[in-house]
Amino acid sequence: MVSLKGTQLPNITYRPIRPSDLEVLEQIHCNLFPIRYESEFFHNVVNGHEIVSWGAVDHSRPDGQSDELIGFVTARVILAKESEVEDFLGFDSSKPDQTLVYILTLGVVEYYRNSGIATSLVQEVIRYASSIQTCRAIYLHVISYNNPAIHFYQKMSFQCVRRLRGFYFINGQHYDAFLFIYYLNGHRSPCSPLELLMLMATYMRSRLKLVAAKLWKNEEKNVSRWSNNKETCCLIAASHSKRILVSEGAEFKGV
Repeated sequence: MVSLKGTQLPNITYRPIRPSDLEVLEQIHCNLFPIRYESEFFHNVVNGHEIVSWGAVDHSRPDGQSDELIGFVTARVILAKESEVEDFLGFDSSKPDQTLVYILTLGVVEYYRNSGIATSLVQEVIRYASSIQTCRAIYLHVISYNNPAIHFYQKMSFQCVRRLRGFYFINGQHYDAFLFIYYLNGHRSPCSPLELLMLMATYMRSRLKLVAAKLWKNEEKNVSRWSNNKETCCLIAASHSKRILVSEGAEFKGV
């Protein structure tokens, strides 16, 4: 990642995403996320078909790139009664017009990470959702291994309320997701403080189990490697000029 320190200060502004952003929007999604989105999704975003969106641009960029997207957020308004988070809202059946805002995607290109752009984009969504009188909350999903995104939404006061087993199916493998909610317009979780504490405890337990599993897997690899190579350890020790490089798959993050 290129640091913004020591370079020309960016001049970041935010605007709605428009049809001219289509190609760049598709490319950034492809670069950031392991999920491949249909072409229809991008056309709906840039044309505002049932999707609201905001883009970040840096007017200090040269060579005609001053209005090119460097970050984005996309969202959709849905009826609360048709959502999967109805049980976290204390839904009032006498008010069938209650709504939610669901964040679909959020991303910032790597060069501009950690400069507050993702925070500003989410704040745009919060302001928009708060302006809708019937809106109860904003919610979203985060893949379970995306720790930077999890910490980001916690910092933004989103509540992690549920772990969804096997929610994502990527490259032939299932991944869990965490469900986050941000309550709006005076609404709050119908869960008691104790229930919320129990949910957080469950979340922390799952994180500890994941860390323990990774440590155990690494230990098994080390033992296996030692077992396979102990007879030739003298040859390896003699080859000081050779470097052994281990490449690990990088986890994606969009914020």
